[in-house]
Amino acid sequence: MCYSPNSSILRIMIKPLLKEESERQLSQIKSRKRVQDHGEVFTAEREVKAMCDLVKDETERIDSRFLEPACGDGNFLAEILKRKLAVVEKLYSKSISDWEKFSIQALTSLYGIDILQDNARICRERLFNIWLNEYQRLFDKKINLTEQDEIKKAATFILNRNILCGNALSLKEVDETQNDTDHPIIFSEWSFVSSNIKRRDFTFRELVNQEYMKDEGSLFSDLGDEAEIFSPIKEYPLINFRRVYEQSE
Repeated sequence: MCYSPNSSILRIMIKPLLKEESERQLSQIKSRKRVQDHGEVFTAEREVKAMCDLVKDETERIDSRFLEPACGDGNFLAEILKRKLAVVEKLYSKSISDWEKFSIQALTSLYGIDILQDNARICRERLFNIWLNEYQRLFDKKINLTEQDEIKKAATFILNRNILCGNALSLKEVDETQNDTDHPIIFSEWSFVSSNIKRRDFTFRELVNQEYMKDEGSLFSDLGDEAEIFSPIKEYPLINFRRVYEQSE
């Protein structure tokens, strides 16, 4: 038998690495059945951060829009929101009203679709909690409770419009059994005018079927006049961003 004096040391070094890798893999799935039924495997945090770093400037631009067509429970969107809120804190934390406005703008820039209802719900809750924790951390002793309730309603309303349960391939909403319904996926575009917000609703099909959209690969492209080719199915009047939840339909 050949014996290496370093073999026991090597085993000691490898064992925690194998354990770490095993735990990392387990954290990327909820169950083997979900993997088999839906191919559901979540991207690990290390890879999420590395991929976001490839577009670092955009992830740190407050109004830069992102769409995750298979968002899961929000690994990518959560990381992007954290980066955006770090910028909001750096630029606007001296004023509660400014922080509220630009943090809400950060929320309006994030879109997600998932075919599983629990994933979409968890993603919305996760993004809301990231936003709320930052809000309370920065302004806990200064927050007016009535105003806080209003801004929380606004954040919840926007996330309910932006993070949807649907089939990104068929472009339709799905039911609790992941079957397509007759309802198309509809996203809201949010545009700020001072402290007011403008909402326009578009079908996802309209957005992804545009030729320049296919070339640029972006949602609500910032290419100037070309963006006007989109036809909203409904427009809403300007309203203070804190009261946007009043535009329920």
